[in-house]
Amino acid sequence: MNPLSSKGLHILLTLETESEDLLLDSKGFLMFTEEILKTREVEIVGVTNHIFENNSFTSAVILKESHLCIHTWPEFKQLTFDVFLCNYTQDNTEKVEQIADEVVQYFKANTIQKHKIYR
Repeated sequence: MNPLSSKGLHILLTLETESEDLLLDSKGFLMFTEEILKTREVEIVGVTNHIFENNSFTSAVILKESHLCIHTWPEFKQLTFDVFLCNYTQDNTEKVEQIADEVVQYFKANTIQKHKIYR
């Protein structure tokens, strides 16, 4: 599908990492997220975060253009991550790809699953 004719790209990832400390550090992940979004001129309009008893976490960052979400499972050395940016005023396809790639790098992760959905 031609990205310009879509409402936006949604990437869903399941990742595996040996960096268990990163799967327990919601504050560090949210700081990293704020930085990469700022460099791409993506506006955050809200953040919610929940830390579980084992220090795994679920975070959702609501963006002017849509959202990104993460759920970590340190007991499985895995996380799920999804990011969606709509193409309301411009084609954000490349930004979505870059954000997803940077999250993989941040967690020093192997990709178990990657799904791209053009909305």
